[in-house]
Amino acid sequence: QVQLVESGGGLVQAGGSLRLSCAASGRTFSRYVMGWFRQAPGKEREFVAAIRWSTLYADSVKGRFTISRDNAKNTVYLQMNSLKPEDTAVYYCAATLSSVVPTPREYNNWGQGTQVTVSS
Repeated sequence: QVQLVESGGGLVQAGGSLRLSCAASGRTFSRYVMGWFRQAPGKEREFVAAIRWSTLYADSVKGRFTISRDNAKNTVYLQMNSLKPEDTAVYYCAATLSSVVPTPREYNNWGQGTQVTVSS
C-alpha cells in the first residue's frame, strides 16, 4: 500500500496553468504506475494521464497536460496548460502495481483529491 496526498489545485482563468503534485509514502514508489483521474459533479471519474516508464493521456488533455514523476522525491506531477472550463473537477492521484492503464478499477491506492476550477 502507498499513501497519496495531492496538492496544487485552485481557481484559474481559462487559458491559464496549474501544476498538481502528488506525494507518496513508502520506499517502493518507483515500482508503481501513477495515474491522475478527475471527477466533475454529476459525472463519472475519468482518466486523465498515467506514467511509469511510458506515459498515457486521455485524448481530451493530450497536448495540454504533461504527467511526470520524480522517484527520488516520491512525487508525481500533472502540469496543466491551456486550461478550459470543462477541465473543472476534483483531481485524484492514484497508484497501481499493474500496467499503465486508464481504468480506475485497476488502481487500488487513491488520494483525497484536489479541486481545480477553471473560470471562463
